[in-house]
Amino acid sequence: MSPGPGGPAQPVVSSRASGSGALLVSLGILASRFAGLLREAVFARYFGNTDVSAAFKAALRIPNFLQNLLGEGVLSASFIPVYSQLLGAKQKDDAERVAGAVFSLLTLFTGFLVAVGILATPWLVDVVAPGFEGETRALATSLVRILFPMTGMLVGSAWCLGVLNSHRRFFLSYAAPVIWNGAMIATMLVFGRGANAATLARSVAIAAVAGAGLQFLVQLPTSIALLGRFRPNLRPSAHLSRVLRSFGPVVVARGVVQVSAYVDLIIGSWISAVAFSTLDYAQRVYLIPISIFGMSISAAELPEMSRATGEEDDVAARLRERLRAGLRRVAFFVIPSAVAFVTLGDVIAAALLQRGHFSGFDSRLVWYVLIGSAVGLLATTQSRLLSSTFYALKDTITPLKVSVLRVTLTAAGAYVAGLHLPRWLGLPPDLGAVGLVGATGVAAWLEFVLLRRQLIRRIGNVPLDVRRIAMLWGAGFAAALLGVAIKVALAHVFGANESALQAWGGHFLPLPKGLRPELIGAFVLVPYGLAYLAITYGFRVPEAQAVLGRVLRRLRRRAR
Repeated sequence: MSPGPGGPAQPVVSSRASGSGALLVSLGILASRFAGLLREAVFARYFGNTDVSAAFKAALRIPNFLQNLLGEGVLSASFIPVYSQLLGAKQKDDAERVAGAVFSLLTLFTGFLVAVGILATPWLVDVVAPGFEGETRALATSLVRILFPMTGMLVGSAWCLGVLNSHRRFFLSYAAPVIWNGAMIATMLVFGRGANAATLARSVAIAAVAGAGLQFLVQLPTSIALLGRFRPNLRPSAHLSRVLRSFGPVVVARGVVQVSAYVDLIIGSWISAVAFSTLDYAQRVYLIPISIFGMSISAAELPEMSRATGEEDDVAARLRERLRAGLRRVAFFVIPSAVAFVTLGDVIAAALLQRGHFSGFDSRLVWYVLIGSAVGLLATTQSRLLSSTFYALKDTITPLKVSVLRVTLTAAGAYVAGLHLPRWLGLPPDLGAVGLVGATGVAAWLEFVLLRRQLIRRIGNVPLDVRRIAMLWGAGFAAALLGVAIKVALAHVFGANESALQAWGGHFLPLPKGLRPELIGAFVLVPYGLAYLAITYGFRVPEAQAVLGRVLRRLRRRAR
């Protein structure tokens, strides 16, 4: 590879290295997601699907919005490409100065936003959940004021993630949220029994703030050590200007994406508090494959793509190679996730959430929303990798334009499908949540098509293996037949769950009773996953061969 205008060409890290990074990100995300699901399960036990649950979830969304707006996604698109490129060019002093300046600017800006946010809390609650009234609105307002300081700590954690990822230290930053979740779980377990729901919600909010501080502090020493010299500063430089030029468009783009997620919840609050809470529970489940498979691959690829320098054709060829392999890996894991949401969503919801005040009826409602969510699951996950490729090319404008169009269509479609479609079809209003997320999924496919088309113009064609994708869908539904058969057999032997039967359509493939939801999940989902792996292995899908090959090698080593 010949030198380009940016200096001597740097070797592109092998796909094995990026695959190892993706594995570490996946393990970190898996740990944090498991902790998050455990938190949701404990939360469902003590709060159920009630007005207090809806108030807490709405309150948590507001500081999380700012954290997502200024944190991981923005820094991944603006800070990591510049910082990683400086590291790759051996310009360590410049890299340290940029990191210190970005930290200082984020600290000042988030401090200002936290102060303003606490004063503007009632207005913010009305924006996020305009359907809340009376005690529900008052509780949400008090919870937001408690939670707002958490924003600065979570943004600080995102800065640490940017430093750590650029140095290929992937696990710590993605596993650190375990501490944040653990603080809330411990509070509910210690103070939850017999406590007033509103009082317990305030205690959990205080624990969330403390957990966010610990999450930041656990990453800070390693981040400072990697920097060598940590020097907060506001010194202008050409490299900082590059970060800031990307920062603005990415903040707007991330804001647009966040607005898309909040559109669902705003419309959900207009439908009912139950619909709002159900949407939030379903989103927690829906984000698992997006985070574990989409985010892990995108997060590991971005620093490596950003390091690639040289002639334009050489860089484009490397990006095409990485993108094609990444899209294949995403499809292999996400397609069976979408199939499981459609065919076995109640089993998934029950295994993760059904205990205490969260009933089989609630699991059924979450399943219906997961069916709608499955429409855009693959598109949403693959779009993350496409956006990362644009960010590696230092192009933040194209993802912004596409995001604006997607959110515009999402808002219009979600409004019609969420609020009006159930009435036109004679369905219960709460089922508007299903049409709402389905409309969002359709918009996600438009985003994917537009991003891919624009990227082809930049780096050349990355063909979609339609035959392979169709085979993966077929393998997923074939494996689902086994899972559904096991579920039906269990319901026949143990009887149907009465609370699930109270839901609309609850007599169709009901959950069995007399077994713990976790056991039902194990009996149904494990065979489903193994069947999918066996079918794809039989078709010689490389990802299935790699997974099973790794397992077989470990078994042989133990046998020796």
